[in-house]
Amino acid sequence: MSSADAKRCLVIGATGLVGGHILQLLLRSGQRPLALSRSRMSAANIDWFCGDLAKPETLNFPAFTTLYCTADAILLADALPAIVNPSLKRIVVFSSTSVMTKRDSEIAGERELLGRLAEAEDKIVRACTRSDIEWTILRPTLIYEPGRDTNITPLSRLIRRYGFMPLVGGGSGLRQPVHAEDLAIGAIAAASSSSAANKFYSLPGGETLTYREMIGRIFEGMGLPRRTIPIPVVIWRAGFVFAKPLFPGANVAMGTRMTRDMIFDSTPASRDFGWNPRSFRPSFDQSVKTPS
Repeated sequence: MSSADAKRCLVIGATGLVGGHILQLLLRSGQRPLALSRSRMSAANIDWFCGDLAKPETLNFPAFTTLYCTADAILLADALPAIVNPSLKRIVVFSSTSVMTKRDSEIAGERELLGRLAEAEDKIVRACTRSDIEWTILRPTLIYEPGRDTNITPLSRLIRRYGFMPLVGGGSGLRQPVHAEDLAIGAIAAASSSSAANKFYSLPGGETLTYREMIGRIFEGMGLPRRTIPIPVVIWRAGFVFAKPLFPGANVAMGTRMTRDMIFDSTPASRDFGWNPRSFRPSFDQSVKTPS
């Protein structure tokens, strides 16, 4: 194995929001990364492998020393024994701060999923410890990248469609949205930091905002005036069955969480690998017009 091969990285989730940025950053640094996707891909200076974490027996990679996983950590936990190779020294895995904020959710499906995610984190740690591999588990807050994410962009679509945004309880809860590219930068920095080995980190964005202000910034990023309607929690609960058709994919807990603080300390990540995310200033298609 050449010295170049000895320093290769594998990115699982390479076609995703954060994984795509990791791949590009590795390329810019002169590396030739390995990448896994469920569909066939090809790109210059990237060795793509087509496969599925749900079928680990089909995965077969050349030697690599660093693994980045932005895909489902639950699937990774089960697939890891099939992926580990003698050259592997460091694993950086993305989980979620929802493990801490939604474990007591009133939605049974959310509780079950996050319980499985917490178990997966533990399983990954145990597997790495057995194989003498350093690990870092990153828990981002609300991930965004205008036009691509599944958190902020759907809110912008609701605003575009209706011209206003209902805020349960006035949207008083605090949030720390974090850009996908900042997470990729942080992941690579964590992988090269000895101080970040064998630790969990919360990765909040560069600003702490009320949910109301976060929504206001989305309006501004679309070139629209802020139009929000405060709704008392009790009214939201009572009337959700009627409002649900207007908000596909929503559940009652999504509204009530607008009143809850979901904030985390970035100090450990800043200290150990220089975490320094941008402020929340999303920019959307400026051609969007205020509905008449």
